[in-house]
Amino acid sequence: MMSTAPKIWTRETGLVEKRDVWSAMRRGFRGRCPRCGEGKLFRAFLKTADNCAVCGLDFTPHRADDLPAYLVIVIVGHIVVPTILWIETNYSTPVWLTFAAYLPFTFLASLGLLQPVKGAVVGLQWALRMHGFDDNPPDGIPPV
Repeated sequence: MMSTAPKIWTRETGLVEKRDVWSAMRRGFRGRCPRCGEGKLFRAFLKTADNCAVCGLDFTPHRADDLPAYLVIVIVGHIVVPTILWIETNYSTPVWLTFAAYLPFTFLASLGLLQPVKGAVVGLQWALRMHGFDDNPPDGIPPV
């Protein structure tokens, strides 16, 4: 059951760290810490580091899950499908050429976007104080 007690705003509650959504997503897209933009976000291709080596931000609370993969499918699909439809309706290409061009492009575009999109999702979660990125989580709600 949710508490209906009103929030009491004080000077201390207004001094919360400002988090710009677009800056955090842009930093994450580049594979950098969403807070400082200096430390590396990833320690492997899709494995986030435990924390930022520069500012110490803990990355373990992120819950990107499958959202980056879904977003990459949408982005690449919106590029590949109209291109294929345009080429196939205006030109008569052999099947071997079709597969030789479309499949590698789709694969490489998906692979190339996966890490940046995951970084942007982690940056978004940090900026919106989602999951364990909130400094003062509500009582009774575990961070994981």
